[in-house]
Amino acid sequence: MTQEPPAPRNVPGVLAALHTAQRSCTVLVSGSPGGVIHVRDGLVVGMETPGAPGVEVLLLKSHRIAEDDWTAARATGADPARLALELVAQGLLGATELEITGRAALFDAAFALALTRPDGWEVTAPRPLLDTGTAVPPDRLVTETSRRIRLLANERGVTARFARDRLDPAPTARDPQQTARLSPRHRTVLAAADGRRTPRDIAFTLGRGLFAVMLDLRDLLALGLLQAPSATIAGRPSTALRTPPSPPMAAPQPAATPLPRRKR
Repeated sequence: MTQEPPAPRNVPGVLAALHTAQRSCTVLVSGSPGGVIHVRDGLVVGMETPGAPGVEVLLLKSHRIAEDDWTAARATGADPARLALELVAQGLLGATELEITGRAALFDAAFALALTRPDGWEVTAPRPLLDTGTAVPPDRLVTETSRRIRLLANERGVTARFARDRLDPAPTARDPQQTARLSPRHRTVLAAADGRRTPRDIAFTLGRGLFAVMLDLRDLLALGLLQAPSATIAGRPSTALRTPPSPPMAAPQPAATPLPRRKR
């Protein structure tokens, strides 16, 4: 009697099995923060998590698209799957720019999900999503996520703690001579790092990717313009709406077919 292969032990293992089977489905990841992974023909075409800004936040908060224009595009009755076509048809966004934004949001979401261990996952029927034209094989997500974690700390736990820190402005941050040479991007991040916001909060506030914001915060720490949170405010709540972080994108484990529903 043939023995079935072991069930996937982590989210990358699930995605690897779906890629092998060329499945089209949605993976619901539970935990803090958790998220939704959209898979089409085995390729990851979208990912949503409260841990990182999605396409809509990136476009609106960066003022690439005005909120009135976005609302008008949605008011045409276009469902999420066709909203992208409507944005392009109205000339609000080029197809290439939309795909680049979608890919950036996808990689950022994978990075955010990799910073915490999920409680479980469930493979369900496909769900509608804002189709940006992005399609990435799971192993590419794993490789890029691992690269980002190494760039920030060489260790997953250190990067995860950094993502939760609420950094304080250092006294030197009030000295114009110390900040005069900063790029506009770094000055904007420095102004947003008020000791109350986490990197995730800053990313949502500015409409930028979580990973990019964390790189800028690391630069500002190295320049002595930010400092670790003081003991008196370490437990202070975040000013942004809180939502759960997501699953680790570590190297895939052997996967089984069909895929199990796993809940703890």
